[in-house]
Amino acid sequence: MKDVKKIRNFVVAGHSGSGKTTLCEAMLFKSGVIGRQGSVPQKNTVSDYTADEQDRQGSIYATPLNCNWNDCEFYFIDTPGYGEFIGETSASLYAADIMLMVVDGVNGIEVGSNRVWNLANKLNLPRCIFINNLDRERSDYYRVIEQIQEVYGKTRCIPFTVPVGKENSLSKVVHVFRDADVPQDLEAFVMKYREHIMDTIAESDEELMTRYLDGEELTEAEISAGLHQAIQDGAMVPVFAGSAIKDIGIGKLLNGVVNLFPSPADVGKFSQEDGTETAISPDAPAEALVFKSLIDPFVGQLNFIRVFNGTFRTDQEVTNLTTGTKEKIVAMLTMNGKTQKPVTEAGPGMMVALTKLKNTHTNNTLASGGEEHEMRKIKFPAPVMYYAFTTAKRGEEDKAAAALHKLTESDPTIEFKRHEETHELLLGGMGDQHLGNVIRKLKEVYKVELVTSTPKIPYRETITGKGEGHYRHKKQTGGHGQFAEVHLRIAANPDGFEFSNDVVGGNIPRNFIPAVEKGIAESMVNGPLAGCKVENVKVSVYDGKYHPVDSSEMAFKIAARGAFKEAMHQAKPILLEPVMEVKIVVPDEFMGDITGDLNHKRGRIMGMEAEEGLQVIRAEVPQTEMAKYATELRSMTQGRGSFEMEFNRYEAVPPALAAELIAKFQATQEEDE
Repeated sequence: MKDVKKIRNFVVAGHSGSGKTTLCEAMLFKSGVIGRQGSVPQKNTVSDYTADEQDRQGSIYATPLNCNWNDCEFYFIDTPGYGEFIGETSASLYAADIMLMVVDGVNGIEVGSNRVWNLANKLNLPRCIFINNLDRERSDYYRVIEQIQEVYGKTRCIPFTVPVGKENSLSKVVHVFRDADVPQDLEAFVMKYREHIMDTIAESDEELMTRYLDGEELTEAEISAGLHQAIQDGAMVPVFAGSAIKDIGIGKLLNGVVNLFPSPADVGKFSQEDGTETAISPDAPAEALVFKSLIDPFVGQLNFIRVFNGTFRTDQEVTNLTTGTKEKIVAMLTMNGKTQKPVTEAGPGMMVALTKLKNTHTNNTLASGGEEHEMRKIKFPAPVMYYAFTTAKRGEEDKAAAALHKLTESDPTIEFKRHEETHELLLGGMGDQHLGNVIRKLKEVYKVELVTSTPKIPYRETITGKGEGHYRHKKQTGGHGQFAEVHLRIAANPDGFEFSNDVVGGNIPRNFIPAVEKGIAESMVNGPLAGCKVENVKVSVYDGKYHPVDSSEMAFKIAARGAFKEAMHQAKPILLEPVMEVKIVVPDEFMGDITGDLNHKRGRIMGMEAEEGLQVIRAEVPQTEMAKYATELRSMTQGRGSFEMEFNRYEAVPPALAAELIAKFQATQEEDE
């Protein structure tokens, strides 16, 4: 195990297509881990090793990697850039000490760039940027660096390497601070940012600032300490340049990881779920976060942990602080894609895979002592798309549920539930491609095939007026008969359901009143308009009749249902639909298409604003219009848009649509009869 000061732990993130996997491949090649650099089109990269990633020509899963450079050990994660697999990226950021964001030298900042930047921002994670693909046509380093500085801060994002040549003529990069042989046409630019770097170093410490302003020359150690502090505080974001596919600028980036990225010793502490902070030491009780779980076809379940404190060893017994269970570490592996290498111990900053743990999953905390606190939990994004499903073969529901339970343990952005109102089984995820990947896994790995459909919308029913209803239930069956009569009034009640007993004179005995209330509650589950849940009504029972022999609880429940149904029809019933609060982030050129589409979907645009170089539209849209929005948005924005949504409220369905829904419901009722 390396000295903690020699460990570097980072996550490689950015927009889809910016070249993250190619950069990781270049780092592994440059450091000697692999003898030949693979490529995504040739389907032979270390990190995109699964068949579905190779078919898709892009990352779907976060892949932990490691290599050595200049006596330092790097643990880093290649993450998906595509928005539907953001859960993998979110989890990886919790396991890292710094984010290396890859930006395409042609397209610059895109939706995925901002998404990961904001995620890192919420975690107070330091950042570094690599401008990639500067060998391509239409790439422009200066345009992209200007955009980065405009969006993320002119005095914050500072170039550390500058390209020599552009597009096909890109030959090398020069270091702003360390290279003496700077081409003449770059001298002014390099000197400007050399001064910028020195200013930022001086600002990191008051004593350094005073000496710097007095004209004293700072030592190499002081410069290094100042740089580390500025980067760790987020006051400086170093920007590197190059081409991963042509191995230009990769060596200087690796040197930058060694010289600029914080070690766990520099970070010094980590956060617990309860807000407390703990000092990092390899000699402290061991503590780690499970940031990823997967099922390996040969080894079984693998749990990837980031060690935050202490040292884990093989054959050690640990406590899962989340579940309260004991586990034994049978084996630890460092991973480079599917290549596994056994290790006997793992200290702060290391990322290793544990095998054969019985009751440990993503977001669990493992500790050697048991007195430690649970670590800060990963917050996963909520699903934005659902499929209703049944199994292709009858009787396989339990098998599908067991398989989905396993999949949700490895990918918490998958949701599997039965809807209380529509009674459908629902499979939720981040979009159609994410859900398609889940369905394919179910079929190929677990041998369960699903039949999917668009989920029913959980409409509601309510009233806008007042109504009265009375119903007599009378049935003679030879012995005891059934008799009950109920009179009730209903009115709108914005505070929800309210029941009152206004019967006087004992026309309905008190012991039958609960049965009346129960009958009304059962009627509200399937309203008379379209069979939907009824809400926001006040029901008053004011009269009725009973028979001393033939009345029963069942008779009064039946009479209450009939009276409620009649009263509902008199009280101007309406259908309500769920309205979602939607946040859409897109590049400026797609604004017209998006707003026009929202208007077509009966959406109300609540506001528009610029956010870090992109446009943000906030709108309220009926849920029924959003069923396939993940697919539609991808089509409208060429995959460069993203959205989030959550339930906001219920509101009245437009009359024409309501009439259509009611007619459809009544037709099905007639068919059933």
